[in-house]
Amino acid sequence: MFQSNDYMNAPQDSADSSRETVELALGGMTCAACAARIEKQLNKLPGVEAAVNLAAERAHVRYAPGAVDVERLIATVVKTGFTADVSTADTRAEEKAKKLVLYHNELRRFWIAAALTLPLVAQMAFMFGAEVHADVIPRWLQLLLATPVQFWIGWRFYVGGFNAIRGGAGNMDVLVALGTSMAWAYSFVVTVWDLHHQHVYFEASATVITLVLLGKILEARAKAKTSAAIEALAKLQPQTARIERDGTLVDVAVATLIPGDIFVVRAGEAMPVDGEVIEGASSANESMLTGESLPVTKAKGDGVFAATINGDGLLRCRATGVGSHTLLAGIIRLVEEAQGSKAPVQRLADKVAAIFVPVVVAIALLTFVAWWALVGDFTQALVNAVAVLVIACPCALGLATPTAIMVGTGQGAKAGVLIRNAVALELAEKLKVLVVDKTGTLTEGRPVVTDVLLFKNGVGETVDLLQLAASLEQGSTHPLAAAIVARAKAEGLELATPQNVVTSAGKGMVGEVDGRRVLAGSVAWLKDQGWSAPEAEGLAQAGRSVVTVVADGTLLGFIGIADPLRSTSRAAVARLNRLGIEVVMLTGDNAGTARAVAHEAGIAHFEAEVLPGDKAAAVQQLKRDGVLVGMAGDGINDAPALAAADVSFAMAAGSDVAMQAADVTLMRDDLNGVADAISLSRATLSKIRQNLFFAFIYNVLGIPLAALGMLNPVIAGAAMAMSSVSVVSNSLLLKNWKPDKD
Repeated sequence: MFQSNDYMNAPQDSADSSRETVELALGGMTCAACAARIEKQLNKLPGVEAAVNLAAERAHVRYAPGAVDVERLIATVVKTGFTADVSTADTRAEEKAKKLVLYHNELRRFWIAAALTLPLVAQMAFMFGAEVHADVIPRWLQLLLATPVQFWIGWRFYVGGFNAIRGGAGNMDVLVALGTSMAWAYSFVVTVWDLHHQHVYFEASATVITLVLLGKILEARAKAKTSAAIEALAKLQPQTARIERDGTLVDVAVATLIPGDIFVVRAGEAMPVDGEVIEGASSANESMLTGESLPVTKAKGDGVFAATINGDGLLRCRATGVGSHTLLAGIIRLVEEAQGSKAPVQRLADKVAAIFVPVVVAIALLTFVAWWALVGDFTQALVNAVAVLVIACPCALGLATPTAIMVGTGQGAKAGVLIRNAVALELAEKLKVLVVDKTGTLTEGRPVVTDVLLFKNGVGETVDLLQLAASLEQGSTHPLAAAIVARAKAEGLELATPQNVVTSAGKGMVGEVDGRRVLAGSVAWLKDQGWSAPEAEGLAQAGRSVVTVVADGTLLGFIGIADPLRSTSRAAVARLNRLGIEVVMLTGDNAGTARAVAHEAGIAHFEAEVLPGDKAAAVQQLKRDGVLVGMAGDGINDAPALAAADVSFAMAAGSDVAMQAADVTLMRDDLNGVADAISLSRATLSKIRQNLFFAFIYNVLGIPLAALGMLNPVIAGAAMAMSSVSVVSNSLLLKNWKPDKD
């Protein structure tokens, strides 16, 4: 089914193959402002294009090696106030282990913070509405309880805030550290100076830090689930392989295999690497790669792929792709790049995040001054300013888009739909027209003989006609010739060796077969030589490609050849129509064949005899009408049209050139994959819009309420902590998306 994995390693921008890419694992980011700052600093470097994903804590960077190197990229991130390391498939397990250690450390600190904060919260609940109980817990004890929370548990906010300011921007840590420090410092002064008539707010500073820490822990757990699809794919490949060494079978680590090694896979085992069957027969479950549950027959010469499951037979195979060159590794790499890319819909959130913290600090300062000046209550002014700082967390804005894209592209990979970048994912939702190639896209791509007809005035038998044509054509690589030869061999005919064969490109062949002069070619070619063949018109009108056969000056008859429609094509076209997509077929085939295929597939609009360059022009013409146009194809001749389309889809069984030009690769040869991609795009963009709405409305409502004194800092802290969790949880609902099976 799959011809090559090279497209997985192709440069993302074919126009600039000198660029290199690197994935950086980032540390220290806490909100959208952090991601925006890192991205801004990296993109200032010459020849660098960087996209930072807050949810994945990754930076996908394309750079010109002559202008910068990886060391400079890392140094730039460090100078900005964060950490960075090169991320590869080999370091993924190590990165996960580090995150797990950090998570457990954070969890331990949270429980300590909760234990210290609980008495302060309990006191607030006990004294609620009763002024006489204000000192249930002595203020010096409140100070002792709150101080470790503020400066030990909350030290991370001071470090993060300092690094952000040093890097020239603010972030969530600045807001939390500034707000809680104001509450703690005010309470400290009141306690030390023994100002009994003033309230203290130790419970506010401690509770805010504890709740924010709880929110980050819940957020980390939720974010880990967004990359579950990638981790599940990575775990599929077995760790050991059974290979032949010196005539015996030995188990070795998969990482040690090299191309050419002979490995054996027993029934029920997973393929260790990509390979070619050299002995045995079985079937393989390739659903983890293609989304197709039906097993695929495997025999000598067939390809097998890492992590697919062998059926009930023993296979002996030769390794062809190992390590990062397996199809599975390519899929993981492609999905990771898609998850790290940035959708256009995120631009507004990025612009807001870039100026968010300074604006919030200004609003908090204005709130403090206004309340103190107009109401004359310093305490209330301070509390409201703290609430403004605490409620205004830009985390949700930064997580709204990338978490949905991570889950969406992961679900696509499970369904056999590999989306190259977030731009394609977003644009697919808006497609109105889908241009499709005929051969290999709507049809099987393997022509077969459907009719063998004798000329009404001819002599001989159909067997003689087929045998002569196949003997002449057996040296040709033309698909029609291959179909004739395959039919003759299937009928058990013995083929003679042709002599003095002359080929007229695009017309036909002439040569000698067993002493007879045989011509086999198109109807038009035979007409040019004076032959009349009206019977062939019926075959042509039925959508057949017609090969006319002449022997020793006598017209013997006609061979009708057709490329059968895929069994799923008609249902796929109907499904696309239900999605509001108009399907247009462009083909280089003749009008009769095109009309027959279009009718059978349920396509109303088609163009025949279209050259490769004309396909691209046709796509451009459709785009001029103001609609977004997609293109699905599988051949080299489809590459120009694929490149011209707004979103391009390539069949995985097609040419590497087509797949390199495509935005979406369909891992199974089924046009339903395009409908799946569009359906997934719509579901993902719907989640992104929901996330952005919740993130914006949260701040639009929360900040004014806090400024007007209608939010307690503790309530603000709880709301801020849960905002990011709610956005990530909403994105995780995309896991319920499944391809339409009707």
